[in-house]
Amino acid sequence: MAKVVSVVGNRPQYVKAAPLCVALAAHATVVGVDTGQHYDPELSQIFYDELGIAPPEHRLAVGSGTHAEMTARILERIEPVLIAEAPDWCVVYGDTNSTLAATLAAAKLGIPIAHVEAGLRSFDRSMPEEVNRVVTDGLSTELFCPSQTSADNLAAEGIVNGVSIVGDVMADAARLFGPIAERSTAVTDLGLTAGDYVLATIHRDANTRQPALGRLVAALSALDCDVVLPLHPRTAAALEREGLAFAGRVRVIPPVGYLEFTALLRGARLLLTDSGGAQKEAYFHAVPCVTLRDRTEWVETVGAGANVLVGDDAAAIVAAVADPPSPAAWPALYGDGHAAERIASALFG
Repeated sequence: MAKVVSVVGNRPQYVKAAPLCVALAAHATVVGVDTGQHYDPELSQIFYDELGIAPPEHRLAVGSGTHAEMTARILERIEPVLIAEAPDWCVVYGDTNSTLAATLAAAKLGIPIAHVEAGLRSFDRSMPEEVNRVVTDGLSTELFCPSQTSADNLAAEGIVNGVSIVGDVMADAARLFGPIAERSTAVTDLGLTAGDYVLATIHRDANTRQPALGRLVAALSALDCDVVLPLHPRTAAALEREGLAFAGRVRVIPPVGYLEFTALLRGARLLLTDSGGAQKEAYFHAVPCVTLRDRTEWVETVGAGANVLVGDDAAAIVAAVADPPSPAAWPALYGDGHAAERIASALFG
C-alpha cells in the first residue's frame, strides 16, 4: 500500500491535517510527523484530542528558537524519519518553518512533495512565512491551491506544472467541526453574550516586538467593548519581556482548543487578528475581520468586503471596531468544503 508522511507543527496545520488525513487514509498509510514547533500542550496535544487526529508516529520535539535554529533542528531530525519511512509523498501544509524544513529534507532525498495551501503571497519578503511559501512552492511536485488567485501567483512565477485549484482544507474543517463547536459552552462559560464582544488574537513575530506590541496593547486596551484575547505563549513572553499588560475591557484567557476557539469566533461581533488562518476561519463563519497587519495573503476576503487591514495603527483599529466590515454577501471564495477528497484523488487517482 502507498505511504504518505504528513508533517505538522503548529495549530493551523493540525486543523488542516484533520480532514486531509482522513481522506488520504482511504488510499494510503498515513504516517504523522509532529515537529513540535508549537511545543505548548495547549497549542498541540489539545488539537489531536479535539479533532480526533491519530497521535503522530514521530514527534521531533524541536521547541522554540530562532527561525534558523528551528529550521535546522527540524531538518536534522526529519531526515532519518523520511529515510526510514520511504514515503510515496511528503505532505506539507502552509508556510511555517516546519513546512520549509520538511520540504528541503524531502527534496534532497528525492521524495515527491505535495504542498497544501500553495501559491499564497503577501508580497512582503520581510515576513518569514513569505520566504517559506516561495521556497516550498519552488520545490513541490504537486501544488494544491485554495483559489484562482493563488494559482495565478504561481503562474506569474513560472510554476504551472502540478498546480491544482482544489479549495481550502480549512473550509473542510469549518464544515465538519462547525456544528460540533455549536455545542460548546465557551461563550457562556466566560459570562459573555453572543454578538456583544470582540475576539482577538496576536502572535505574529512582527507584532510581538516593539514598537508594534506596545501600540497594539494600547489600542486594544482603549476599546470601548469587551475583548476576549486567548494569549499565545509567544505573546505572553513578549509582554513579560517588555513589561506590558492589557488593560481596560480586554479579558486575557489561556490558549484555547480549536473547537472552543470556533465557538468563541462564531459568537463574536468581529475578529481582531494577525493570523492568516483566523482570517479565513472568520470568513467561513461569516464574522467580520479586522486584520492587524498591513498586508494579507488572503486578499479575496478583503476584496469581498469582509476583512480590512489596519496594521498596528491605533486610530484605524478603533475606527474599524466601531464600523466593522459588512459585506453584502459571503460567497464561497475557497471551495465547497471538500478540498481533502480532491487532494487525495489527485495524489492517488
